[in-house]
Amino acid sequence: IYADPAKRLELYFRPKDPYCHPVCANRFPTSTMLLRVRRRTKKKQQMDTEEQTQPEVQFEMEILGIVTTVYKFQGMSDFQYLAMHSGPDGKQTSMYDKVLMLKPEKEEFFNRDLPLYIPPPIFSRLDTPIDYFYRPDIQHRSGYNNPQVSGENLIGLSRARRPHNAIFVNFDDEEIPTKPLDAAVQNWKKVCTNPVDKKVEEELKKLFEVRPVWSRNAVKANISVHPDKLKLLLPYLAYYMLTGPWRSLWVRFGYDPRKHPEAKIYQVLDFRIRCGMKYGYAATDMPVKAKRSTYNYSLPITVKKQGSHTVSVHGLKQGLGTAGTSGAKKSPSSRYKLKESIYVFREGALPPYRQMFYQLCDLNVESLQKIIHRNDGTESECTERDGWCLAKTSDDLRDSMSLMIKQIIRSTRPALFSNTTSSEDGKEQLAYESGEDEDDEEEEEEDFKPSDGSENEMETEILDYV
Repeated sequence: IYADPAKRLELYFRPKDPYCHPVCANRFPTSTMLLRVRRRTKKKQQMDTEEQTQPEVQFEMEILGIVTTVYKFQGMSDFQYLAMHSGPDGKQTSMYDKVLMLKPEKEEFFNRDLPLYIPPPIFSRLDTPIDYFYRPDIQHRSGYNNPQVSGENLIGLSRARRPHNAIFVNFDDEEIPTKPLDAAVQNWKKVCTNPVDKKVEEELKKLFEVRPVWSRNAVKANISVHPDKLKLLLPYLAYYMLTGPWRSLWVRFGYDPRKHPEAKIYQVLDFRIRCGMKYGYAATDMPVKAKRSTYNYSLPITVKKQGSHTVSVHGLKQGLGTAGTSGAKKSPSSRYKLKESIYVFREGALPPYRQMFYQLCDLNVESLQKIIHRNDGTESECTERDGWCLAKTSDDLRDSMSLMIKQIIRSTRPALFSNTTSSEDGKEQLAYESGEDEDDEEEEEEDFKPSDGSENEMETEILDYV
């Protein structure tokens, strides 16, 4: 607990009871001394029988060290749930010997009829009392009618999402938009009030002239713009593809990639690093983290996190992200820029996350580009799964990229592959060069799991613009 500043110290009043809820102590810095005090008593010799002996007391003090961190128990104890059962006569019977398996048991132990006992994992979200301020009743204007709520939206957000007026296009849609919505134009003009914003607008226009299809991460890696401003700028210059080979990408207004075979280099590849026993390494053996993980969610043991800084329209007008004080350490030209590795795949380098959305033109490996351009000049039909590429092109790319990553992990941690025979190495090298695997069934996409939490990245981006 001491090694992690974000953890709280737990105290269990019944350590042997697995259903005991602890009390938690918060961590505080301090500058105090740790003292060792000894009290020594020495009896005086009795001079007179009538006088009482007065022992001589001496104190010895020694400074052992300086204390820099203390833990204080400031919260209340949580509710306690005992493994008890109330009989018909109201008598309480303990169930610990029936629900706790302290040693290997036979089948009869699991087939016994017992009353249902499912303790809740957590009772209270907070262990300190707080004042709850109730909101006053909202006073509406005369003539206001409450909106009709459908059965699908009975549980929703506390407020409606702020619309960013993006245009969403499906692969099956016949027409594509040629200009933004009027509301999107007004939103961008409202915040584009300084020369830096106009410069960013011109830079993004030039990016779409050079390349008509961009991912949001690729845009962030090429221009420095505040994320909240980018939410307003992208719908002003491009529309968003929901499905098909260009899903989750922003396309320049008036450009239809379904009608241009050369647009296959802008298609998206959903790549996820494969790991498991069949690949020779586990997720913990890779220096690649997941974007989000539910395994790190520990309530109420963690310290309350600081709230994110909210951004107002006034702050955007004042050039937030270009002249703010919070990012004064970085130059305005690179303050919000992402690294190139966030959207470009290179040989010999691991991706920053276990799941990545690459555009085919950003796979900077010669062998991968050969797979992409196998049918140059002979493209006949644009399909929703493969776009302008040959069938199973994405599978071939994933196989080759997975072998490259395995080679990187093999070079950094050779002990993981110490049991691999030389014959297998030869087969693997051939597969690495050809971009194919000898057994297609073992390399199916269903065999590996996506990184924790990152499978909803496209959905998260869509919600930002709804």
